[in-house]
This record gives sequence, C-alpha cells and structure tokens, in this order.
Amino acid sequence: MTPQEMVERALELSRNDGCVVLVDEGSTANLRFAGNTLTTNGVARSAQLTVISIAGRGVGVVSRAAVRDDQLADVVAAADAAAREAQPAEDARPLVEAGPASPHWDEVVRPTDIGVFEGFAPALGEAFSAAEAGGRRLYGFAEHSLTSTFLGTSTGVRLRHDQPTGRLELNAKSGDLKRSAWTGVSTRDFTDVDVAALGSSLAQRLEWAKTRVDLPAGRYETLLPPSAVADLMIYLFWSSGARDALDGRSVFAKPGGGTRVGEQLAALPVSLSSDPGAAGIACSPFVTAHASSRESSVFDNGLPLGRTDWIKDGRLEALLQTRYSAELSGLPVTPAIDNLIMTGPAGGPSLEEMIASTERGLLVTCLWYIRAVDPQTLLLTGLTRDGVYLVEHGEVVGEVNNFRFNESPVDLLGRLTEVGRSGQTLPREWNDYFQRTIMPAVRVADFNMSTVSQAS
Repeated sequence: MTPQEMVERALELSRNDGCVVLVDEGSTANLRFAGNTLTTNGVARSAQLTVISIAGRGVGVVSRAAVRDDQLADVVAAADAAAREAQPAEDARPLVEAGPASPHWDEVVRPTDIGVFEGFAPALGEAFSAAEAGGRRLYGFAEHSLTSTFLGTSTGVRLRHDQPTGRLELNAKSGDLKRSAWTGVSTRDFTDVDVAALGSSLAQRLEWAKTRVDLPAGRYETLLPPSAVADLMIYLFWSSGARDALDGRSVFAKPGGGTRVGEQLAALPVSLSSDPGAAGIACSPFVTAHASSRESSVFDNGLPLGRTDWIKDGRLEALLQTRYSAELSGLPVTPAIDNLIMTGPAGGPSLEEMIASTERGLLVTCLWYIRAVDPQTLLLTGLTRDGVYLVEHGEVVGEVNNFRFNESPVDLLGRLTEVGRSGQTLPREWNDYFQRTIMPAVRVADFNMSTVSQAS
C-alpha cells in the first residue's frame, strides 16, 4: 500500500466525527569516520502512521511504525475508541477546510541513498590526506535524510511535503589528542559543502590552541559565531509559546498578566524570523502536528504557514500560537515553523573582521550541554567546548580553559554591541532536533562565565 493509499483507506475506516491521518516515509544515509579513516556507512528506511480521530471534542491519537496493510484497521479502531473515551480537548476547533491539493501528492516517494555523498566523499578523502600530512586527526559523521509527509483529513485536505536534511559534524584533534576543535554545516544535498575550507578552519584553531591561557571565571566581552548563536536562539524560540506566557510561566509573560508582545528586547535592530520558503533552509509550508501540546494543536493540521517575524528591529512581534491560544491572547495565529533566521543591521562584518576589531575578549566557538535554570527569565546554563580563545589587539593569542556559563538569550539580546553578517549554520547542541538556521556572529558585553570547567 502506498502512503497515499494508506491515508485514503484510514480516512474511510474511521467511524467518528472527524479524522486526520499523517504518514511519514523516511530514509537516511550516513558516513562515519575517525582518525582520518571512514569507519562505517549505512542506509535505513522508516515509516510511521498517525491517526487522529475526533469524537465531539474528544481526541484519540495512535501512532505506529511500519504498519502492515492488515494492521491498518486495528490502528484506526484504536484511535476511534480513544477519542470516544477522551475528555473534551480545550484546543478543539473545526478541522481546517481543504484548499488545493499538493501538486505532487500522487508522485512516488524517492528515498535518499548513499549516492548523495558522490561528490562529497572524495572531498572528505582529500581532507583526510591534508589532516594526515599536518599531524591532525579528523572525526565525525555526515548524515542525509529525506522525509515525505502526507497529510489527509476528513475535510478533504491532501497535502504533502518532502524534506531533505543534511548535516556534517567535523572534529579535528592534534596528534597527541590534547587539542580539539569542532565545526559543522547543514545542507540539503551535500553539493554545497566545502570540506577543504572546514578542514583549514579547524587546522587554524588547533594552531591557536598551541598556546594555553588560563583565565578565571568572570564576565567577558565575548564573540559568539553563528553556530553558538543558533543554539541560544533555538532555545529562545522553543520557549516562546503564547500559552506559557499567558499563564505567567515564561520569560515572555507580562507582569500583571498578558504577554510581552510589543516590547523592545534589543537596542540594536536585530530580527528573528521563520520562513518556509527561505533559500537553503526551506521547510514545510503547512502545519503538521502529530499530537497536541501547549505550542501545537492537532486541529490546526494543514494550516498554511508563511514568513513570521518573531522579533523585528529588536521588538517582540509574535509568539508560538495555535488557533486556541490566539483566541486567548487576542493575537494573530502564528504556529511554529521549522527554520529560524536571525539578522542584524545591513552590512554587518564577518567573524574575522569582528576578531580584528576586538581589543580584548573571548571567542567561544561552540556551546554544549545547555539546560534551563529559570524559565521565567530563560536563564540557561551550559559548557563551552572544543575551543575558547583569547583575542587581544585584534588577534587570537591562545586557547583558554573551558567555562560553565549562565546566560539568558533574552537578556543577551539587550547586551548585543555588534551583529555580524548572517549565514547558514549548524547548531552544535541542538542539531539532532533543529538544523535549518541562518545566524550571524555577535559581540556580547559581559558574557557571564560563571565557573571554570574541567570539561575537555
């Protein structure tokens, strides 16, 4: 049974008031390497069926992997029964009415395979050779996935989205394994990955690390490259649910009630937005919700998505909204979108130019193990890893010990003193969950390195 046939058959089998069916067909291909040698490669396929049945205001959701044809009726019956037994859902709304079906709805699913690395693998081999000649070791992995999502509803919605996702994580270590540096990139198809440039960048960082500088905890002027900025802004994005703000449970709650939408968060004209059509990081143009949460609603499946400004010119413009929370807040419906873009003033400098204009400060190349301390201020804690460097008089003079940091990305927006040029990047901490970001490097005053860390 094809995914399209599974959608139609499941809708026919449901006996309740309404039904939403999601079928996700996935495929992945990967390369892993260590010590300048490929170690493994592989491909995998997956399939998941989600049936969302609606009885009055009750909702039953059943998800199963690799459902056979003869199991489909049981899955739908289980969802129907769960809906009939459920308490009324507070986010219950009429299902989204049908618009035009996706033009490629009927096309067959074409999975990714190891061939996606056809041009990339030889370049990786050349990077291994360069690293070997330089006394370095490269470790990491490359992964490409393609997920085709089919959404059908009893109101006639028939939408499909094919999402390619690729990422490369690259670690370089010195021959004695005492110095380490990390970089990573996101890509749709690996045709745009410059492995040689990434290898050269890591070699430079290992050279910087030959000189060791021990610094105490404290507040430092800090340069954060796009990857580290992405990790902080993704956490801000994930924490921007309107329900939590309305309930006074988040940093975006207004004292006395309501949300902080409309409030100026940054003095510099920085913007944070999402756009399903953004070049290089395109994502689904409609809502796909496999379960309801405080930031998503199964009743919103199929809602069209467009560019959304979350922060514009430093001002909070929107929060994550379902139709239900939008009615509570009186604000527009602004569902989550699977990419994130941060920009600053036009003509921003490159990271290299920002280093060159630094009198004394830290360059923190990536963050790690980020966790929330206080949701009402969005205070986060985490560790630096694989490269903290001291910059003096416009030059990197050595590698610094690691730190534990305590910072709120919202508070940090208010202390930005410079925003660089934006480009596509890969977050280090969150790239298992969120890869599509365009971010700038930033300069932050008084970044709080709370303690020295022995982590390496």
